[in-house]
Amino acid sequence: MLIAISILILAYWIMGKDINSLLERAKSVNWRVKYSDMMDKLRPWALRVGRVAARPILQFYYVMTDDKTSTLDRVLIYAAIAYTILPMDLVPRAVYKFLGVLDDGVAVMYVYRKIKGMITPKINAKVEDRLNEWFGVEYRVVEG
Repeated sequence: MLIAISILILAYWIMGKDINSLLERAKSVNWRVKYSDMMDKLRPWALRVGRVAARPILQFYYVMTDDKTSTLDRVLIYAAIAYTILPMDLVPRAVYKFLGVLDDGVAVMYVYRKIKGMITPKINAKVEDRLNEWFGVEYRVVEG
């Protein structure tokens, strides 16, 4: 139920519609349980799409779990992650190909623009640690 409400809030927020009545439903959510459920779904998705595609979604995840994140930002992030990693879509990829991928990108882009200032070096370090755990350590050659 939270996924549907979150995606509806995200869609309304993108369209500039009033979200307050919907947001009230999300204020009583036990977010700790949702974080754990989301991480369980993130890993298989990340292993399918790769390290580069997983990075921004993990950044979203760690911003969402930060105690300083507002309920609205949590809901928007939750919706963007769920909409990206779950097989459901408003615009089905199987039918509309490029448009089916584009709607995921629009959701992620709008949320990223709202929360990008909340992505701290500490969050980026957590993201890299998780990516290294899932994909192995990425080595970079520094020329000098």
